[in-house]
Amino acid sequence: MLYVWFVIAGAFAGVSAGLFGIGGGMIIVPALVWIFTAYDFSPEVVTHLAIGTSLATIVVTSISSLTAHNKRGGVRWEVWRKMALGLVIGSLVGAGVADMIDGKALQAIIGMGALLVAFKMLFLSNKEQLGKPLPSAGIQFGAGTGIGMASSIFGIGGGSLTVPFLNWAGLPMKQSVGTSAACGLPIALAGAAGFAWFGQDVVNLPEGTIGFVHITGFLCISAVSFATAKVGAKLAHVLPALTLKRAFGVLLLFAGGQLLLSGIGVL
Repeated sequence: MLYVWFVIAGAFAGVSAGLFGIGGGMIIVPALVWIFTAYDFSPEVVTHLAIGTSLATIVVTSISSLTAHNKRGGVRWEVWRKMALGLVIGSLVGAGVADMIDGKALQAIIGMGALLVAFKMLFLSNKEQLGKPLPSAGIQFGAGTGIGMASSIFGIGGGSLTVPFLNWAGLPMKQSVGTSAACGLPIALAGAAGFAWFGQDVVNLPEGTIGFVHITGFLCISAVSFATAKVGAKLAHVLPALTLKRAFGVLLLFAGGQLLLSGIGVL
């Protein structure tokens, strides 16, 4: 039954990755926290294991999602190149920071961050500014570093931060989503490597893990999400931008609330 839950989580994560450019992490992390807790994994490692496994699956999901968006001209590679090194550096630093944070506190932090982004997307005006000059290369690199660090701590592909930043920088919503999907790849590669490294000496991990990466969970979720991400990407280029923003906000509201309540002990 454990494998079935991994498959279900992967299906939702894949569609979300393609549709919202978020890498699926906002679905995978809460789902894995719930799954690992239900199967009596050690509470001390549940959150870190969920984050590390999530980042590993996002490597595969991002490739599928960015490929689909790129075919439709949705990836701005010149922006990606200026952010990529910062994304990698930030992700490695973030993995080290997360290793030092208590699991329940980490859940609450992740949940609060998701809720803040959700309220911004749902209630604050964020009109597209077509033709607006892009920020300088230094600002793009700095944004990449900050986004990479936060994303690695949260176990996400960074879309909840990258999409609003790119939207503010002047990219249309659909290009923001597509470029965000591409940015998820360096975040996930560096973040998963960091969590595998920092978790290698932890003694109460279950069998079948490499550091904080659950191998079976990674394989099951990746296989399913790779296929379903293409479905989400197709929908992203059909739905109106306003509908996409509102759906994105509702998704983050649900996932963030669940993690916050769990982190503070309500759930």
